[in-house]
Amino acid sequence: MDTMGAMPGTGPNTGALRVVRKAPPAHFDRLPTDRTLVMGVLNITPDSFSDGGRFVEGGRVNHDLAVQAGLGLHRAGADIIDVGGESTRPGSTPTDPEDERRRILTAVQALFTAGALVSVDTRRPATAEAAVAAAPNPDAVIVNDVSGLVTDPAMPELVARTGVRVIVTHNRDVPETMQERAEYDDVVAEVLQELGQVRRRYLDAGVAEDRIIIDPGIGFAKTAEQSWTMLRNLHRFTADADRVLVGVSRKGFLGDLLAAPSGRRPAEGRDAATVALTALAAQAGVWAVRVHDVEANLDAVRVVAEVHGGPASSDQRSGDA
Repeated sequence: MDTMGAMPGTGPNTGALRVVRKAPPAHFDRLPTDRTLVMGVLNITPDSFSDGGRFVEGGRVNHDLAVQAGLGLHRAGADIIDVGGESTRPGSTPTDPEDERRRILTAVQALFTAGALVSVDTRRPATAEAAVAAAPNPDAVIVNDVSGLVTDPAMPELVARTGVRVIVTHNRDVPETMQERAEYDDVVAEVLQELGQVRRRYLDAGVAEDRIIIDPGIGFAKTAEQSWTMLRNLHRFTADADRVLVGVSRKGFLGDLLAAPSGRRPAEGRDAATVALTALAAQAGVWAVRVHDVEANLDAVRVVAEVHGGPASSDQRSGDA
């Protein structure tokens, strides 16, 4: 198929979808292994903290705009596109599961058609299953579930049955109340221990260890200072797991750090700080970073890879810059 016809959620107010050329299907094992990966964020939501409402017109999703934005991330070099239809920022309210699926499935299918590797950002097994069903193979899709300790018991079973990979995020509660659970004696040790509990649920369901990616959950059930403590200790997470995803892009604790007398730095003004954290995360050996600005963060991980993987310095080398 060389074109996209009507997909779930399209309608008279969405506009005509542009042609999406079919490309060879993505495969997890073809991802680069010589640098930290870059996961691009595609939030098809009205209320995400940074980019909510970008693709909503008159209360309806403009699928053409969402697809083109996702394809733009793919063209910019994102190794994975993380597509979400529900905001999980602190204090957000739940989205109807059918609305979540209507928001994302058109873009998910278009990205698969274009040969992108897709991560579906969802807490709901039914939404994950719909995205997995659209994938060309189990190695072209990842389930990214931020539920943590309140993971739906059906999610590990789904991951085991379908053979896809899963991102297991540390979290202690649902978005509405998770910040009320940010009490720790030793935040790093407790997060590692609780991540182990959630990972064990997947292992007990029959998911292979190498299909599980961990995310420390920066900002989920954590204060700003706790998030900074986690970032200072990323080496403890990379020592505990082969694949660690870090998501800090434009988050509130950066807005607090960069605040001016007039108030907190807006989300769109936090990209340079995000790039700085990406470089530090790459230096700590994380597997991937989840970001809004793909190109700048891709530059950062390439620089870190070159510093760590390039030729060693020599006393005989010229000192010319």
